[in-house]
Amino acid sequence: MIKINIKKQEYLSLNSLDITKDNFEEHLDQVLFLLSLYKNIFNDIYNWVVVVDKEGFIVMMNKKYCDFIGIKQEEAIGRHVTDVIENTRMHIVLKTRQKEIGDIQEIKGNQMIADRIPIYIDGEFIGAVGTVIFKDLVEFDVYVKNILKMEKELEFYKKELKKALGSAYTFDNIIGESSAIKRAKEMSKKVALSKSNVLILGESGTGKELFAHSIHNASPRGDYPLIKVNCGAIPSDLLESELFGYEEGAFTGAKKGGKLGKFELANKSTIFLDEIGDLPLNMQVKILRVIQEREIERIGSVKSQKIDVRIIAATNRDLKEMVKKKLFREDLYYRLNVININVPPLRERIEDIPLLTHHLMKKLSSEMERHVTEISPNALEALTNYHWPGNIRELANLIERALNMVEKEAMITLDHFPYYIRRKAKPDIGVSLDTLEMQLDGTLKEIFDEIEKKAIQQTLLKYDGNKLKTAKKLGISRTNLYEKIKKYDLDM
Repeated sequence: MIKINIKKQEYLSLNSLDITKDNFEEHLDQVLFLLSLYKNIFNDIYNWVVVVDKEGFIVMMNKKYCDFIGIKQEEAIGRHVTDVIENTRMHIVLKTRQKEIGDIQEIKGNQMIADRIPIYIDGEFIGAVGTVIFKDLVEFDVYVKNILKMEKELEFYKKELKKALGSAYTFDNIIGESSAIKRAKEMSKKVALSKSNVLILGESGTGKELFAHSIHNASPRGDYPLIKVNCGAIPSDLLESELFGYEEGAFTGAKKGGKLGKFELANKSTIFLDEIGDLPLNMQVKILRVIQEREIERIGSVKSQKIDVRIIAATNRDLKEMVKKKLFREDLYYRLNVININVPPLRERIEDIPLLTHHLMKKLSSEMERHVTEISPNALEALTNYHWPGNIRELANLIERALNMVEKEAMITLDHFPYYIRRKAKPDIGVSLDTLEMQLDGTLKEIFDEIEKKAIQQTLLKYDGNKLKTAKKLGISRTNLYEKIKKYDLDM
């Protein structure tokens, strides 16, 4: 037995040795070691392997394969593969010189999955190698199930990551059947597959961020988290470090190791620049450079780094007017406005209010643990008659307020809305009477208070909130009326 003592870096592989006839003896130790190593790997590898020459005679066959067939290695070497391996196709691969991957082969009653690949050295065909990947279909089935399990787990963690980062919304979360919202959704779905920058325009509270999330999640970048920046919420002196990051020691107070900027975090993904109209002019120049050069530079760094980022910007401001007034760079405007999406205000999609209302009721009821599933017809009509300056955000706030006020009736009624919503609505008489009947099991004072409350509400509605007329009609003083409004928490 030859004792071999070689440094690790000297036996990386046979390919790394420059062996000639003249220096063969000099490299003998390395060659012997590597041959011993390769032999052990060949015999101990989990898969079963056979190598044949171009005539089909076995050159190599590992021990595990031989043990299964019931033949010794030395007996297998030199025999034709068709005489040793049942149902083999190695001889066919030698003729076709085409590889066969994942083929089912039966040996001794076992259905195995095998690969067969032609071998070439310096372009010359010399034989083929066959590998049994799975010993039977049960083993393959376990493998497939494990892969599917890992894929499901990976998908679950991706979804959880998106939720944690607040980017779990899709186009299914955009509620509405109006032509205005359908147009915006259809346009957004088309541009989602593009790499182009997108500018989302719309009033405050219309759901611009929801569109940004949906576009990102429907894009090829959707597996990566959406990076969000509210340009109006970050102080101007901190905005550059937030967007581009900084190196360690870049300024007093810079944390050890530096900091990644939002653009760096969004590499291979999408950055959402909300309220882009609030971006200072000096930062507009830096954003323009990122778009043009596709690179960023951290504060305190002496080198730039390339990034692959898609920009989705949004604003409720008139950028064209800002360009005219020199408040927004024209070149940046056109760089961002490659594709623009106009999100319609709620007053232009009134027909969507019932859908939105019921969606918000279901969502908020679940979050608030309140069992409220209905809204009275007059209350819903009052919502459709309102002009909604605050758009969907205002509607959500009103629904949340109403859910907090609902008591035994388990239904949102006009009484649960502030006066500016219900002042032009028809009185919710039927519901009010139902509510009153539900109070009849209380004390006489409770019943009287309920009647008094309803009488004041109805009279205030009749006179459009005029307290002087209401007091005269009810035969009480204005001071007394104010006290009762406060007592019954009648928000006028």
